[in-house]
Amino acid sequence: MNESHEILKHQPVKKVFINYFFPSLLGMMLMSANILIDGVFVGQGVGAEGLAAVNLAMPLFSLIFSISLWVGIGGGTIYSVHIGEREPDKARSVFSLATASLLVPLVVIGVIGYVNVEKVAYLLGANADTLSYTIDYLTILFLFGWLIAVQQLLSIFVRNDGSPTLAMIALGVTAIVNIGLNYYMIFTLELGVLGAALATVLASFIGFLVLLLHFFKKNTTLRKLMFKWSWRLLGSIFLIGFPSFLAEAGMLVFVAGYNLTIVGLLGTEGVAAFSVVNYLHGFMFLSFFGIESALQPMISYYHGAKDTGRIKESLKIGEKVSFILGLFLFIAGLVAAPWLVSLFGLESEGVRELAIQGIRLFFIGYVFLGFNMVYMTYFQSIGRIRTSTTIIILRSFVFLLILLWLLPKVFGIAGIWLALPLAEIIVACLLVFFSRKHVMMQTGLNRLRG
Repeated sequence: MNESHEILKHQPVKKVFINYFFPSLLGMMLMSANILIDGVFVGQGVGAEGLAAVNLAMPLFSLIFSISLWVGIGGGTIYSVHIGEREPDKARSVFSLATASLLVPLVVIGVIGYVNVEKVAYLLGANADTLSYTIDYLTILFLFGWLIAVQQLLSIFVRNDGSPTLAMIALGVTAIVNIGLNYYMIFTLELGVLGAALATVLASFIGFLVLLLHFFKKNTTLRKLMFKWSWRLLGSIFLIGFPSFLAEAGMLVFVAGYNLTIVGLLGTEGVAAFSVVNYLHGFMFLSFFGIESALQPMISYYHGAKDTGRIKESLKIGEKVSFILGLFLFIAGLVAAPWLVSLFGLESEGVRELAIQGIRLFFIGYVFLGFNMVYMTYFQSIGRIRTSTTIIILRSFVFLLILLWLLPKVFGIAGIWLALPLAEIIVACLLVFFSRKHVMMQTGLNRLRG
C-alpha cells in the first residue's frame, strides 16, 4: 500500500476529499475546455454551419468517452476495492485487463463507422449545409478516437493509484496543446472542422504521454504490471462501470434528441443555437464529473476497508459541494449568458437570442444534477449497480425523452430548454424521498455494528 492509500485510511475525510476533488475538478474542467475550445474556434473560424456540424458529430465523441468511462470507472472501482483489501496483485491485473478490453469495441466502432461515415452523418441529422463538415469531424474520430478513450482510462487509474495531481496536469497539458493546435489548424492551415478534430486527438495523445510518467514513480502499485485473463473479472468491470457508460451515453441521447427536436422546429438556425448551449453544457457537465472522480476512489476504498462511517461523511460532503457548484453555475448562466454566447462569434441575431434564452433556462438543471450524480456514484462504488443504473435510466432516458416530446407542444422552444432541468428535478425528488434517508441510516447502523 503506497503513501496515498495510507492518507485515504487515516486522514480526515474532508481533507481527503479536498485532496482528490480540486485536482479532479480542475482536470475535468480542463478536459471539457477541449470541447468548448473546439466550439469557439470553429464558430469564429468556420461559422454557424461548421459549429452545427461539430455539434451533430458530438454523439460519436460521447460514445467514445462513454466506453472509456465504462471500462475505466468499472476497473478503477474494483482496483480501489482490492487496494483497500490489501491485494495489490489483483489490483494490477484489473488495470491490465481493463486496458486490453477497452480497445476491442473502439476498433470495431472505428472500422464500421469509417466505412459508413456518410450514412452516419445523415443519421445524426446532417443536411446539405452541414454534411461535408460533419463527415470531416466524424472521419477523424472514427480513425483516432481510441486515443481519447485510452487517455481517459489511464487518467482514471492514475487517480485511483493515488496521483490525482498528475491526472490533473495531464488534462491541463491536453487543454493547452489543444488551444494551440486549434488556432494553428483552423486559422493558419485553414483546415476548418477537420483541423479542429485533428487538434483534439493530437492533444489527447500528448496528455497520454504525460500520464505515462506515473509508471516511473517509485512506490506506486501500477509500477509493476500483471496480466491474468478472467472472464469473471471482465464481467465485473463491465457490470460495475455500466452506470458510467449509461451516464455518458445519456449525453448521446441528449444531444441527438435535442438536435432532432430543434431541427424540426427551427431548422439549422435552431441547431446552431443549441450548439452553443451544448458546448457550454459539455463544459459544465464534466465539472460534476470532478465530484464523481473524487468520490469514487474514496468510497470504493472505504467500502473495501469496511469503513461505513467514512462513506457517510463522503456522501454529505459530496452533497454540499454539488449544490454549491450547481447554484454557482446557474447564477453564472443567468447573469453572463450574453457574454458566453458572444464567445462563439455568431452573426445571426436570431441565433444569439435563442442561445441566450436556452442558457438561462437550461442551467436551472445544474442545481439538481450534482446531487443525482453523487448518489449514482455512491451506489456504483459499493457495487449496487441496479440502483445506480436506475438513476441514470430515469434521468437520461425516460424522463428526458418524455419531456422533450411533451414540453415543446405546450411551451414551444422554451419547453425544449426546460426538458433536462425538469428531468433532473424529478429524479432528485425521487432520491430524497426513496433513497437518501435509507442510505444514511444504513451506513450509520453498519458503523454501530462494526
